[in-house]
Amino acid sequence: MKENKIKIIILSFLIIIGSYFIIGSVIGNEKFKNVFSFLTPEQKYQIKKYIFPYKLISEQEKAIDEKQKKIGVREREKLKLKILFHTFLYDLELKKKDGNTDIPITRSSLKLSNGKILEKYKLEEGFYYGINKQPPLALGSGYIDFFEDKIFVLSGRGILAYRKNLNGDEEHFKQIRNNLNKFIGRDQFKKHEWFSFKDIYIFKDQILISYTEEVKEDCWNTSILKGRIDFENIKFEKFFSRKECISTVTNIDKEFNGHQSGGRIITFDDNHILFSVGEYRSRHLAQNKESVNGKIIKINFNTSDYEIISMGHRNPQGLLYDKDNNFLLNSEHGPLDGCEINLIDLNKNKDDNIPNYGWPVASYGEHYGGKIPRNKKKYEKYPLYKSHSEHGYIEPLKAFVPSVGVSEMVQIAKNKYVVSSMGMRDKKGNDRPGDKSLYFFEINDERKLINLEQLKVFERIRDLRFKDKKLYIFMENTASIGIIDLS
Repeated sequence: MKENKIKIIILSFLIIIGSYFIIGSVIGNEKFKNVFSFLTPEQKYQIKKYIFPYKLISEQEKAIDEKQKKIGVREREKLKLKILFHTFLYDLELKKKDGNTDIPITRSSLKLSNGKILEKYKLEEGFYYGINKQPPLALGSGYIDFFEDKIFVLSGRGILAYRKNLNGDEEHFKQIRNNLNKFIGRDQFKKHEWFSFKDIYIFKDQILISYTEEVKEDCWNTSILKGRIDFENIKFEKFFSRKECISTVTNIDKEFNGHQSGGRIITFDDNHILFSVGEYRSRHLAQNKESVNGKIIKINFNTSDYEIISMGHRNPQGLLYDKDNNFLLNSEHGPLDGCEINLIDLNKNKDDNIPNYGWPVASYGEHYGGKIPRNKKKYEKYPLYKSHSEHGYIEPLKAFVPSVGVSEMVQIAKNKYVVSSMGMRDKKGNDRPGDKSLYFFEINDERKLINLEQLKVFERIRDLRFKDKKLYIFMENTASIGIIDLS
């Protein structure tokens, strides 16, 4: 009798379990949709939620998978279109370069808030793609310098052209044939927009050009080419290049960013130039004295030998040597906020005591994303202390929080300087108040930055020069050269 009861209980349990899963399999099955037609969708949902939760979870997981697949397809299609668009612009710019035809300009003017007039000379052809922001945010990136009465311009993809002073009657820039694509060309450009030329600088009768060099496959560093000035054809050769390189995939920090390459060149004396090199987001290199990355270095123009002038830099964008005061001014991009202006006292660079500006141990910015769980290990390795001096590093002369995207620097008078900005956008994609501007400032006898004044020009400024009491600026949003008379 007892055994029969047990059998009945087991059988009943099996029937209940079996019925449970049978009903569960029927609910939501298209073959049996008419069986439960008397139930509303809400009632069916509540039954699955409270009676057959495994069924609801399964359906939700399936829906998520399908949604992710659709998103994946959509993202792949967007990427394909982006690559096609980029390739089209590269080809268009390189076609203009290979054709070696003149670059027409159009003129306009804008009255600024200080009453000065910004004269704009828009390069109508050849400058089709920015090295950071894409059209329409940045129509084209360019760099400028002077030789005698001529102004030179270089695009991020290697168009090199010149004309006499912009105030003349010529309506175009004349291209100069060159072999720059021997060193970096379409194969590198199509990998990413950040692989490009980074600066042009004329030293005596030589044109120096910095660029992101693919030292070996998918492994990069910032190098310099040189070529004797010739208005018809310039044959460039390598001037400064290191075997050291940062891999896009196998670097220690498992991050890579080619925008963080530095590349600024200026004169130090008759035999030396100064050169800034970024750390490509391999942060540890900035504190490694055996690496050129995250450094400002002095290079012998005759031998290409170098020495480190300062270290602990992230992405030094601007360089200025004040000979009278024997110091350098350096502007550099911070991470998330914390752009800096640094003063490098060359009198203190003795006995291997290299001035150290703290990156990535100290910074007034934050890692991208901030202090979120995903960044925990990053902060443990690179804490970004807000005080530099408390941890043995040199405090910045000025920290921009929020960032303004600082670029080049020039000296306009004794103890008076200008730094340009490209700008940063907020989370909603809006321009921040401090961007697309020129910042005028002074340095007093105590070597403190004073009298900082902002002048908006409403375009990303990539490069900056000062000549004959005039500021010359390269503006990316319209691929234009601007002139502001400061006299």
